[in-house]
Amino acid sequence: MKTKQIIVEQVSPFDVPTTVEKLIVAATQREWQNPAIHNLQQSLAKAGKAVRPVQVIEICKPEYSGKMLEKSDERIVSVMMPCRISVYEKEDGKTYVALINASAMIHDMPPTIADAMLGASDETFEIVKSVIGSF
Repeated sequence: MKTKQIIVEQVSPFDVPTTVEKLIVAATQREWQNPAIHNLQQSLAKAGKAVRPVQVIEICKPEYSGKMLEKSDERIVSVMMPCRISVYEKEDGKTYVALINASAMIHDMPPTIADAMLGASDETFEIVKSVIGSF
């Protein structure tokens, strides 16, 4: 991704549940794990707040996470793990997908971390592109 934006967003041609399902299938086909899906609309409803659909998909690939966690001094980046993809509906009724663009953040990272983050980010973008067709 060649942008300096840290968080990027794109419209999905599918509704929220379908987009989430297709992203998980695409991720698992590329040997990524899916440790969790956070349905924030449901969570907030339990607290009496009504919001439009929003789900956050966690994906993880040990090839990248292992590199990021091997060295003690580099474990600080665990705060950004696993990779997350947000899928949500806006007031216009359209579904959007958003994710972090690691290439906009790696300039001050140790080389091992920068390499792992960039690899994970690039592959995450490819997963999203395979589902929604662009980014």
